[in-house]
Amino acid sequence: MARVRLSVAERREELLRAAVEQIEARGVAAVRIADVASALGVSNALVLYHFATKEKLVAAAFTHAAEGDLARLRRLLGRRTTALRRLRAAVRWYAPTGQAKGWRLWIEGWAAALREPALRQVTRELDRQWKAALAEVIAQGVAADEFRCPDPAGTALRLTALLDGLAVQLTSYPGAVSRARAQEWVDEALARELGLKREALTASAR
Repeated sequence: MARVRLSVAERREELLRAAVEQIEARGVAAVRIADVASALGVSNALVLYHFATKEKLVAAAFTHAAEGDLARLRRLLGRRTTALRRLRAAVRWYAPTGQAKGWRLWIEGWAAALREPALRQVTRELDRQWKAALAEVIAQGVAADEFRCPDPAGTALRLTALLDGLAVQLTSYPGAVSRARAQEWVDEALARELGLKREALTASAR
């Protein structure tokens, strides 16, 4: 059966999706250009035509995944509701107990970024934008007198550090902590950072 002819942008999108899937399945170190090509039934040369090297393909794949996550974050934080509801929705989605990105992919990315400058730049920029977005909605909640937080940027850093650390535990060490318990810790940390009782978070979701 003949393959549908795709535009350059569509082909690139297809290759990036396949690369993300292969990285999640095989890891950054083990994945090959041939794995991505085989998954789509195309030639290695086609993949190299679009990305030139494996390193460029991997960096582009993580950028693609990051852009998808950031778009989802912006939709959550852009809802017409209270800052507290938007913040809780974003944290719950990002948490390893929620429906956020494949955490195995990002743990792979963090490890590979220690050796790959291009990938380090991608992961650092994603981290920066996440913290900035959370800090902004926290500041909006403070301005609206929904809660107290003297240091929105510090709170954003501490929350994402907790979420990232729990993601490593849940993904790398199954059984180390239950998802229910991890969610309790996330809610407790969020409430504490905002000077609220944990019950206020539950009430905000109604």
